[in-house]
Amino acid sequence: MGKIIVAGIGPGSKEDMTPAVAAALAEADVVVGYKYYFQFIKPLVAGGCECIDTGMRRERERAEQAFELAEQGKTVVVISSGDAGIYGMAPLIYEMQEVRGERIEIEVLPGISAFQKAASLLGAPIGHDMCIISLSDLMTPWELIERRIKAAASADFVIAVYNPKSHDRYWQLYRMQELLLSERNAYTPVGYVHQAGREEQAIKVTTLGEFNPEDVDMFTVILIGNSQSYVTDGKIITPRGYYRGERQEVRGEKIGQNIMIESFLTISKELRRQDYPLGHKWALLHAIHTTADFEMENILYSDDDAVESIYNKVKDGTLKTIVTDVTMVTSGIRKGALQRLGIEAKCYLQDARVAELTKHPSLGEGQGVGLTRTQAGIRLAVEEHPDALFAFGNAPTALMELCALIRKGKAHPAGIIAAPVGFVHVRESKHGVKPFRDIPKIIVEGRKGGSNLAATLCNAILTFDDAAQLKPGRDL
Repeated sequence: MGKIIVAGIGPGSKEDMTPAVAAALAEADVVVGYKYYFQFIKPLVAGGCECIDTGMRRERERAEQAFELAEQGKTVVVISSGDAGIYGMAPLIYEMQEVRGERIEIEVLPGISAFQKAASLLGAPIGHDMCIISLSDLMTPWELIERRIKAAASADFVIAVYNPKSHDRYWQLYRMQELLLSERNAYTPVGYVHQAGREEQAIKVTTLGEFNPEDVDMFTVILIGNSQSYVTDGKIITPRGYYRGERQEVRGEKIGQNIMIESFLTISKELRRQDYPLGHKWALLHAIHTTADFEMENILYSDDDAVESIYNKVKDGTLKTIVTDVTMVTSGIRKGALQRLGIEAKCYLQDARVAELTKHPSLGEGQGVGLTRTQAGIRLAVEEHPDALFAFGNAPTALMELCALIRKGKAHPAGIIAAPVGFVHVRESKHGVKPFRDIPKIIVEGRKGGSNLAATLCNAILTFDDAAQLKPGRDL
């Protein structure tokens, strides 16, 4: 009796083939495999070795021929690309031995799998729990593949994708992307490698939201990160531990920042939607982090690109001042961010002129009786900083005062954060802000709000350049 050696020849290059496989090929009487792979092993086989090609998708015939040759006393090497046990010939050889009832010696030699080679080229994306999913439904019903995708997505596995696409199977990868986006952040790192380890090799790093299935083919391996994965210097890193101390060295500079990062990652995963625009999502994450209230998904409103628009005014120097209705909002805005960006946060509530205005409303803009201190503060603020970012976390009357001054042409804010809290005039004050369509606005709709919310929304704007990497807390 001869022997069957099932050998994984690696992804393609001679350097990625194990010495054990090279030795087996050198001693083989016959090599059986798919013709395409012979180009990678021919320099290693002996001169008299016979190479038999059984054609594509002829795995069963390949296995039968290997047994027939081994029965003639020959040493037969059956080759698979990558590792022979991963979508390779090893399982089929053992199954056929059981059916035939023969005792031919079988040896399996492992090889470097395509996903391992791709991972090494992409950085370190498989540093934690992972799974491999083939999108080929030739032998597995799509319904089962879809269940596996959903399970892997919800369990936060790093996912390697084999057989992602072919001429006839064009939609499956789109469906996988759709399923993953229902569970994962759109900024989850994705890397893919075409012809890993071969001359045609091409490497790409993107995000789950930006990933284009049209960029890949059957010779592409895709690696999708988990909720902890991130990109640095063009490489995808998935840390080994979720909550271990060494993570701090990678993610943040301070313990407090790392706690905030972990919190944001948790919140992001639990959002009902993963396709929010980046600015709105950044504000939403801050709001939920501050309140632990996921109803913010329903009640936090922002104009299109509101966060981005206000942040750009900070960056280009046109926004220099944040005016708040109460001192608690001012206190909650991060001093490090204000200093870093050259912004001043002011509240006029304790200004000596406020008391005079509340006694004599006619001294200010308009007439009236019962002017509140916060209203008076906003009148003074508009006189000195009509183009500030105005943030309200307490007083609906102050917000209504600003609306009146805008309508009179006295104020033209760089932006408005409307988050007063309470039961009297609160909803109305927020309704009054929305008609100003040329002013970027963030509004906590309904009765909810508070100084802490107004402050954290200011912080979201001031740190928007950290949003894409989901890395909050640098100014803590």
